Amino acid sequence: MSILLEQIRQWGLDAWRTLESWFGSPEFYGQLAAIALSIAIAFLLSALINSRSSRAGEPRDDGAFFKFRSLLYRLSALVFPLLIFLTLSAAIEISDSVISQSWLIRSAQGLAVVLLLYMIATRFVRNAFVSSLIMWLGIPIATLQVFGLLDSVTAYLDTISLTAGNIRLSLLGVSRTVLFGALLFWLGRASNAAGKRVIRNQQKLDPGTREVFAKLFEIALYVIVFLLLLQIMGINLTALAVFGGALGVGLGFGLQQIASNFVSGIIILLDRSVTIGDFIELEDGRSGTLRELNMRFGVLETYDGKDVMVPNELFITSSYTNWTHKDPLQRYSLEFQVAYATDLDLLFDNIRQLCAEHPSVLSGDDLPIEIRPDAEIAGFGDSGIDILVEFWMEGVDDGKNRVGADLFHSIWRSIQEHGMQIPFPQREVRILGDNATEIRRD
Repeated sequence: MSILLEQIRQWGLDAWRTLESWFGSPEFYGQLAAIALSIAIAFLLSALINSRSSRAGEPRDDGAFFKFRSLLYRLSALVFPLLIFLTLSAAIEISDSVISQSWLIRSAQGLAVVLLLYMIATRFVRNAFVSSLIMWLGIPIATLQVFGLLDSVTAYLDTISLTAGNIRLSLLGVSRTVLFGALLFWLGRASNAAGKRVIRNQQKLDPGTREVFAKLFEIALYVIVFLLLLQIMGINLTALAVFGGALGVGLGFGLQQIASNFVSGIIILLDRSVTIGDFIELEDGRSGTLRELNMRFGVLETYDGKDVMVPNELFITSSYTNWTHKDPLQRYSLEFQVAYATDLDLLFDNIRQLCAEHPSVLSGDDLPIEIRPDAEIAGFGDSGIDILVEFWMEGVDDGKNRVGADLFHSIWRSIQEHGMQIPFPQREVRILGDNATEIRRD
């Protein structure tokens, strides 16, 4: 206990002697004056800049430099700490040339960097992960660097280690791997999203080619991130030869389906058998618009609000119907019955006119005869005449394009207006016997 008290007393004496040497040194007061002058200059300049840029925040969009002024207005909170950093940099050069000392000014400049990081993390960074990374790692590291303790802390963390054979794991190495690994994967995800967005906005390329480039970009990016992480962990890349062989065996047995779907996705993107926006109907009757095509599966969005996850292998090994891949024009038919006493000529004219008046039905004299709406006799049934109505439209008759239901409604109203009838089954029953009578039932 006495030894500890003696150490504390000695530390206090050393600190007091250091303070005495500071307060008795003209160089110390010179650096304090330089810091105060730098802060004053930074304050005046920031006030001037903010007063000018505040007018850019007014609700108007005229002027050639409006975007630049708006940017200055949004960044006005960073002007003061940034100017402090710049003015202190000039003060360091002047102090080194005049009094050959600048340690106090450098410490103040480090604190200005800490303030700048805090302002960025709290006011400008919207991503929670990046903001937490700056607050809990960036600012403490910058603070340690300001007071010259960073090297001592890293050396101490490196002494806390665990050795197993030829492998040595230190707390410093684990912390560095976790920190840079998380940062790399976050940068990978952000770069992947931005890169794929840029590629998919290239309208000069067809959708299939854009998806191919997007997937190849995603693969290359994550391979680079993985290799960089191995370098940070200190793993020799030549050891990947053995690891690659083991991985190949694992893919051949345990990950066969995943590898099959991955390769199938690449094949689909290359042969362009399906593209984003196609309306696809599977063998089991499920159908929908292809909204996404990922590395492992495609997403069919149905008209009733469901997402159907289809493995990529299914597009290679099974048959399906792609309604809109090459030609968005589709032909649909409606079937119903009318009574035998119906005036078919009048009915057919009304039906053709109703179909032509629908905005989604293709019609007009400029179209080929086989494309125009038509109505015809499909057959003669037990209770009435079977009528077949055919029409062409662009897209699928479902969702927002419910053309068939609209035409049925219009045909029903036309039949009612012209006194026509849709028949129902009729039977004639005869009772034979001594008192033979005949009953006819409708």
